[in-house]
Amino acid sequence: MGTKEDVRARLNIADVIGEHVRLSPAGKSRLKGLCPFHKEKSPSFQVDTEQGYFYCFGCKAGGDVFAFVQRVENLEFGDALRQLADRAGIQVEARYGERSSRDLYDVNAFALDYFREQLSGPALDYLRRRGLTDATLEAFELGYAPDSWDGLLKRARARNLTERQLLEAGLLSENPESGRVYDRFRGRVMFPIRDHLGRLVGFGGRVLDDSKPKYLNTPETEAFHKGEVLYGLDKVRPTLKGGSELIVVEGYMDVITLHQHGFTGAVASLGTALTAEHAALLERLGASSLVLMFDRDEAGLKATLSGLDQVLGAKFRVRATSVPSGKDPADALLAGDEAGIREALASGLDEVDYRVSSVIAKHDRSTPEGKRAILTELLPRMQIQDAYDEVSSSARRIRSLLCSRLQMDETRLTEWIGSKARRRTLTDTHLAGMSTVRTEEDRELSLLRQLLVDPSLLAKLDGTTPWRNESVRKVMLAAQGARSPDDILEVFRGQPEEQLLIRLMFEGRDPGAHSRATNELYEQRVAAYAAVAVDDIQVGRSIDFLRAEVDLLKQQMSAATPGEQLSYLRQIQDLQRAIEAEKRARRSGA
Repeated sequence: MGTKEDVRARLNIADVIGEHVRLSPAGKSRLKGLCPFHKEKSPSFQVDTEQGYFYCFGCKAGGDVFAFVQRVENLEFGDALRQLADRAGIQVEARYGERSSRDLYDVNAFALDYFREQLSGPALDYLRRRGLTDATLEAFELGYAPDSWDGLLKRARARNLTERQLLEAGLLSENPESGRVYDRFRGRVMFPIRDHLGRLVGFGGRVLDDSKPKYLNTPETEAFHKGEVLYGLDKVRPTLKGGSELIVVEGYMDVITLHQHGFTGAVASLGTALTAEHAALLERLGASSLVLMFDRDEAGLKATLSGLDQVLGAKFRVRATSVPSGKDPADALLAGDEAGIREALASGLDEVDYRVSSVIAKHDRSTPEGKRAILTELLPRMQIQDAYDEVSSSARRIRSLLCSRLQMDETRLTEWIGSKARRRTLTDTHLAGMSTVRTEEDRELSLLRQLLVDPSLLAKLDGTTPWRNESVRKVMLAAQGARSPDDILEVFRGQPEEQLLIRLMFEGRDPGAHSRATNELYEQRVAAYAAVAVDDIQVGRSIDFLRAEVDLLKQQMSAATPGEQLSYLRQIQDLQRAIEAEKRARRSGA
């Protein structure tokens, strides 16, 4: 029996790592490449061939050849040791726990041989009717469990396998009252289930008639955890790092038939929704894009996306689609509808689009309260998921969509997302700062906010300004002669306007973005800032008013006679010159 050191001495770490990472020279006995454990654009991953270690300066992952295989293949040490020992041609002794899992793979291999021997008669006819070729039957190792209570059990006894071994592998069932054991799979077409490393972890069986359950899987064992396994992933795995799209379907036959027709990215979950464990595995294997292809209408696809673990949406580009005919993929291909499959793969509901649309639909995006609720709900998805990834694709797309639909500035939204202090309280001031739209009422509220800092600034107004916001109009009248914000507030005690004034007073002196050390200096500058802000807002309101007049004249001109149009055109030109003059005044004032 060999040892760990024997295996290490026999292998070149660069050869092992080179199967997963493209390595290039980086000095004496050093190689470098892009780290397989996090996303990066410049290589920070290095291999020291002389010392036999690897290290990433980005994510700090490091270790020997065993540690690398454990991480990249998602293996326990014993399995990594055995895999490398097989590669080196060395036999190593397994520990008890490792031997237990290994025994299960061996017992499953024995059962697979038995099931494949039995594939004939009605079972083979069924698979032929489903359009499967001999090459496909061989590639997917399909078999049949005879309709017998002890066919497999008898064969196992003849091969000196114990009932306990078959029970631990999930191949037998036990009557809890009598203690009698019997074959778990009976009268079923058998689909062997391999994990992403190709290890035979369990089986799925399908009846040939209408009896229930239609499908039956291996129960949870030391080797089989259905929430972590995807049927067909062992065949798809080599293509994932090349950017191939993973097609997730619902059934074994869907996977097999798709592969037979050249759609070799198909896998299936085993009766469960995709899980965070699936996401972690697929990310390690290099997957980037998932298509969920189910035989459902649009409402069903939306329900699928709604129930999708958001870990998947954050890590991958996800779409949900269905075959136009409404059939499942296997039935569609059996009917010759390969074009329908291609159409489905080229279309579908995008998870990010759906997620953003569904959140916006729940709230009134025209109000600050609605925008606040939308941003708060989507905040976890807008944050960078990988600390070493410069920009998460999913997060970036959500931010871009939100900015488009809520008319926000993406730079300012990103700043808010990255600021812990601002995320505690998303005020109307923050929302106004992010907005790319300045309505007349927005400017009126902004003006009132500055006047509450210093009511004496009311003298800057000419007194003839019309107010669109009724609350602003009332407050402006009451502010005449006020010496402090408290004087204004006193007028509206117990009135509907009181809450608005309190909010604007707090936002006018928003300490959220200031530390205690800078707060005193900030307070000293507030009054000066307010005076400048009043001038700026007044100019902005004047420009908005002039633009509104231009828009009105353009509407009237479209229905006017040629002679009248000339008059309208002159008025529009005069207004546009006035707008430019206001802009110059704003620039010179700045």
